Amino acid sequence: MFVCPNCGGNLKFDIPSQQLSCEYCQTQADPYAFDDKAEGSFEKLDYEVTVFSCPQCGGEIVSTDTSAAEFCTFCGASTILHSRLRNEKRPKYIIPFKQTKEDCKKAYSAMMKKAIFAPDVLKNPKYIDSFRGIYMPYWAFHVTQQSPFSLNATRSKRRGDYIITDHFDLKGNIDAYYKGLSYDASSSFDDSISQKIAPYDVKGMKAFTPAFLSGFYADTADVPAEEYQNQAENTAAENSIQKIYGTPAFSGMEISGSLGPDALNTQTKEVDSTMFPVWFMSYRNGGRVAYATVNGQTGKVVTDLPVDVRKYVTGSLLLAVPVFILLNLLFTLMPSTLLIITTILAAISMIIYFCELGTVKKKEKLENKKTDLGLITAITALVLGIGITILQPVSDVFYYGGAIISLCAVFCTIRDIIHYYNILSTRRLPQFDRTGGDDNA
Repeated sequence: MFVCPNCGGNLKFDIPSQQLSCEYCQTQADPYAFDDKAEGSFEKLDYEVTVFSCPQCGGEIVSTDTSAAEFCTFCGASTILHSRLRNEKRPKYIIPFKQTKEDCKKAYSAMMKKAIFAPDVLKNPKYIDSFRGIYMPYWAFHVTQQSPFSLNATRSKRRGDYIITDHFDLKGNIDAYYKGLSYDASSSFDDSISQKIAPYDVKGMKAFTPAFLSGFYADTADVPAEEYQNQAENTAAENSIQKIYGTPAFSGMEISGSLGPDALNTQTKEVDSTMFPVWFMSYRNGGRVAYATVNGQTGKVVTDLPVDVRKYVTGSLLLAVPVFILLNLLFTLMPSTLLIITTILAAISMIIYFCELGTVKKKEKLENKKTDLGLITAITALVLGIGITILQPVSDVFYYGGAIISLCAVFCTIRDIIHYYNILSTRRLPQFDRTGGDDNA
């Protein structure tokens, strides 16, 4: 907690002014004025924080404030989090929040206007107000490349009946420096999310001081930098190779040979611990959780979007009825043709079902111990449709009956597809330090 020198109130970081601001007398102060990094001749390598731990999932966030946290960001549990004091290692840099909470809510709401099948709770102003500002830990790699390189290339041209091929020996020197190739250092922050909300402009990094955390939370770094070093070096090498191949002087040449990190003498010179700003919100539904995140520097929105089954089915019916009426006005559908069309739709929905189920099994290691109603009705519809088409009964009742069963199968299968889609678009409840329990079931 940072105390106002005028009234003794709590100073919090104000995003628009990029200063500490008193919530009572509006006094503003430089964040670095409260940094006690140096004490005498010794430099402090850590700082004191309040650690908030979720009793359900074990997730931890830290803050320089001592006020109680009333819900868990990671699992969405509405509970008072346990708190304790701890010394945390100081990161070297931080990118302060540039986007205010109101900016974040507007960006998220603009996206949700297009998500017509999303559950209503995701658009509820009360829910949207639960966005929480969190600094996520990142490793920033500084990579260099200083080396000569050599490639072979050819360029062919036709002259009369001959094709003339020129051979080139391409030589050059590379002197490249990549500053701030960043990878998230938190096991609780899914890499897929961190990749989607990127990039951050590392030119906005500032020397860290705990004052920037006042009024916000921070996640802890628990993934070692070594996990990402090869990835950072490969990324630098791939970018440099693209630049070399794209050199204007090499235009029109077919380049042979290959370059890699070792050939370019790619080395990590320095790794800095940093903190990047993220607006974070969770939506819990049963044993699943969905996250909405907003890049606190650029305002880029990334969110998990489950689908409301009732909304989807209602919307599909509202669309299907006028389409069906229009088709009947424009075309004359024979009962046998109608049956064939609906049977094909049932087959297509079954294929999509199996594709979705396969993806879920691969991602979640799910064992499907029961047969879904959609699959049963789809198989029944296919057997009936093929059987009626082969037998060709005289009465149209059989054709219309088969068509109705096929349509029912399509809707049942779509319902199951949405169920599996929602599994893919949400996540298991996180379990950090706990073992056992039924949340992983």
